[in-house]
Amino acid sequence: MDSPLSLIELPADDPERARRFWAGLLGVELQPREEGEGEGWQTRSDGPAVGVHERGRGPGDSFSLPYFTVSDMAETLKNVQALGGSVVHPGEHWAVCRDSEGTPFGLTQEAFEA
Repeated sequence: MDSPLSLIELPADDPERARRFWAGLLGVELQPREEGEGEGWQTRSDGPAVGVHERGRGPGDSFSLPYFTVSDMAETLKNVQALGGSVVHPGEHWAVCRDSEGTPFGLTQEAFEA
């Protein structure tokens, strides 16, 4: 079974410094994001992408977040709540949630994944 992990997003106080760090550590290139992918940079490969963006105040801007691919966003958001989690930032293509223990994570709609 393929992993549903699609993206690990890393906020940065200094995005250029963070790009150099992750590129050097992982031996990958972080390229500018394309339209519809949000702001920042990310890797382009077969495996889960690594993304870097400038730290901000939003729900996905304060912590590193794993993003998981789902086939039905609306149904998955209902499941998150039914299982004791919470939806912090709902969306049709991207969402930020917290699990039953309060740990944040992201979801991305399968057809929309980068």
